[in-house]
Amino acid sequence: MSKMTPINIRSFKQKARYKKRSFRRFLTKLEKKAPRGMEALAAKMDKEVWKEIDCLTCANCCKTMTPTFTPADLKRISAHFGQTVDEFKTKWLYKERGSGDWMNKKEPCQFLNLKDNKCSIYAIRPADCAGFPHLPKKMKDFAHVHKQNVEYCPATFRMVEKLMAAIIPAS
Repeated sequence: MSKMTPINIRSFKQKARYKKRSFRRFLTKLEKKAPRGMEALAAKMDKEVWKEIDCLTCANCCKTMTPTFTPADLKRISAHFGQTVDEFKTKWLYKERGSGDWMNKKEPCQFLNLKDNKCSIYAIRPADCAGFPHLPKKMKDFAHVHKQNVEYCPATFRMVEKLMAAIIPAS
């Protein structure tokens, strides 16, 4: 079993830049035709990845990305703060032009405590945050999401790295 070690963001970003192309090619192949047994392999790798990665030593997703807030998220989180949905939107969010999605105005996320990398609204966080990095989802269907996330999330990076090692024989 691998030991959990703190994430060094600078080192991670260097590795992600170096492996970006090969990971994207691999994920594109998965999108087109996933090998037999892919979902079982991904489920096994998912368990292994979380024995190695401690999100609280990283929080890069919360520092560099923004979730999409669903109508249910907006209602739940604004109620928590005793605000109307419109008040919450005005204070914290903007509407993305192309998609019409509601997103954080700033990064890092306003709800991230930078001292300990914990979310101040963890129990009621947006569904997008709760599901991130979407590893146990069907790999074939989420390959396009993983193409982006390998650059931001060490867990996604490690998952793809493990899957490549398992699927592509070492030469």
